[in-house]
Amino acid sequence: MVTVVVIANLLIALTCLYVAWRVGQIRRVLAIAADVVAIAERNTYRVLSRAPQGISRGQIGTSQLRSRYQKLRLQVQRLEEILQLINLLQRSWLWRSPKIGTRRL
Repeated sequence: MVTVVVIANLLIALTCLYVAWRVGQIRRVLAIAADVVAIAERNTYRVLSRAPQGISRGQIGTSQLRSRYQKLRLQVQRLEEILQLINLLQRSWLWRSPKIGTRRL
């Protein structure tokens, strides 16, 4: 009977030793993973902490560019109207000016 108890205790002790060894391995892996996550978090914060300023500058630049583009569109539209008027005047002038037997339209 004593032999059975000693063998059972020995098996329980070996099982507990194996479980403790595996828990130690898992703890080391988790510690390394936690360090990697902490480093990634620091690097991410360092990069993204300046993002709001960059976004604001980008929005201001985009707004200014849209304003300039709108002004240029108006200028192009006016220039097209002036060119159309010049073209109309030129056609009118050519139509009214006497040529050798022909009139141009």
